[in-house]
Amino acid sequence: MSGTGLGWSQGDRAKAAAKLMVGWVALLWLLEVVDVVSGHALDSLGIIPREPSELIDIVPAAFIHFGFAHVAANTVPLLVFGFLAALGGIRRFVAISALIIVADGLGVWLISPAHTNTAGASGLIFGLFGFLLVSGFVERRAVGIVVGLLIGAVWGTSILLGLAPTQSGVSWQAHLIGLAAGVGAAFVFRRRPTPRTALTS
Repeated sequence: MSGTGLGWSQGDRAKAAAKLMVGWVALLWLLEVVDVVSGHALDSLGIIPREPSELIDIVPAAFIHFGFAHVAANTVPLLVFGFLAALGGIRRFVAISALIIVADGLGVWLISPAHTNTAGASGLIFGLFGFLLVSGFVERRAVGIVVGLLIGAVWGTSILLGLAPTQSGVSWQAHLIGLAAGVGAAFVFRRRPTPRTALTS
């Protein structure tokens, strides 16, 4: 069975997606435990803008958080958005997530205010939200459109608040770039419709 989900039943895809996201979130919690036990040594893996040496942290920063409350705030949306996106295939989901994480990290490195340290999964969360919001329309799939409308209705207000530059201690830059990267990923990784076979009568 391929990682794209070809030949998988709906139940198989759902189980694989659920296992992946539970494992992903468990890793975030484990890393925060290590961070606390080590005296917050992992906080240095956040992104400090425009420092060339910080470019190696653009991927690790998406897995590091500043406290358990920070991880908790990201847990539910990451589980939900990740699960829904991973239903389309694990390999595809990993590629989508990689694009969002790298684009978001580079954007944060470029435009975040000086002397800040940015870390957390929220850039990926905003990216997955953007992907799910538009992918159904991009691919002209009714189910995808319904999913996009539902998550927009449930989480749209929270997403808009997360883009407000007035929130202290919150990287609206990471949120905005992640959202844009997710929308872009919907076009980059869109699935082509299966060609129809012409039949004569």
